[in-house]
Amino acid sequence: MLLHISNVNGECKKAPIIFNFGDSNSDTGGLVAGLGYNIDLPYGRIFFRSSSGRLSDGRLVIDFLCESVNSSYLSPYMESFGSNFSHGANFAIVGSSTLPKDVPFALDIQVLQFLHFKARSTQVTGPGSRRLMDDQGFRDALYMFDIGQNDLSDAFAKNLSYAQVIQGIPLVLAEIKSAVMTIYEQGGKNFWIHNTGPLGCLPQKLSMVDKTNRTLDQHGCLQPCNDAAKIFNEGLRALCDEFRSSLEDVNVVYVDIYTIKYDLIANASKYGLKNPLMACCGFGGPPYNYDLKVQCGHGEYTTCTEGSQYISFDGVHYAEAANKIVASLILSTNYSTPQLKFDYFCQS
Repeated sequence: MLLHISNVNGECKKAPIIFNFGDSNSDTGGLVAGLGYNIDLPYGRIFFRSSSGRLSDGRLVIDFLCESVNSSYLSPYMESFGSNFSHGANFAIVGSSTLPKDVPFALDIQVLQFLHFKARSTQVTGPGSRRLMDDQGFRDALYMFDIGQNDLSDAFAKNLSYAQVIQGIPLVLAEIKSAVMTIYEQGGKNFWIHNTGPLGCLPQKLSMVDKTNRTLDQHGCLQPCNDAAKIFNEGLRALCDEFRSSLEDVNVVYVDIYTIKYDLIANASKYGLKNPLMACCGFGGPPYNYDLKVQCGHGEYTTCTEGSQYISFDGVHYAEAANKIVASLILSTNYSTPQLKFDYFCQS
């Protein structure tokens, strides 16, 4: 069932340049670099064999997508040591959302960081220095967005009513629209936008809801959380349609991450995965192995053995085994609108 990741899309005809905006689903070390937080083993125990700043036991979906175009992994924008920005930069930070605005590291702040990066990258800064990339490089680059999950999650965590959560979605979409438009006005023309996954299937969310006051679907996921995610995704899809019809010379690919991830939950065994609603690393044992007070890497947590093929690593973030499958399904183009291959931006 699993596709081979490397070279799925073939060779790029020009150097792939990628800029990513998002939250922990695509943060490759920004939280550690920006705030000095420690993310220790067992995070990173697979592939990297040490902490890489990623909230997973190994690679993220974005890492596999970079591999598919033979690009180096994206360096966090705020990492001052060992960074390579010749192939782009990653502005995603753990915990990021679109609202409230003007706080680290909301989406609008990430876009401001990009604008600063762009301005500095195209300047000659001193003797012997060279530009990271020229204006054409920024125009040809791929701009990826994977954000919105925390906006929904935080709203439910504040015990807002379902109606109140839904009422806030247009404000979230407005922030995403503003971010895309800002980059478009800077010359960006290639956009790759992920919708949000099934929030109600996360062990974290399932463990924190009173057992007497929850509505579960046929696969054991929280129906209200997933319904809210679907409504957000419908709005995001419509926004992508609007971009294509109203903006000139743009490619906007909308990727249905929700369907991919929900299928992993519903049909885990088909993909060689198990315990779809249980965290590999956590505390409390079945059914969810998640305790807000004893989280992965802290206290008396327990961890599944390597190669256990869990979907969730820590109750919120996916394990490498699941991320690899998600990436392979993204690369199939079966979940993309329009069905452009991931390497479209570095072919022409």
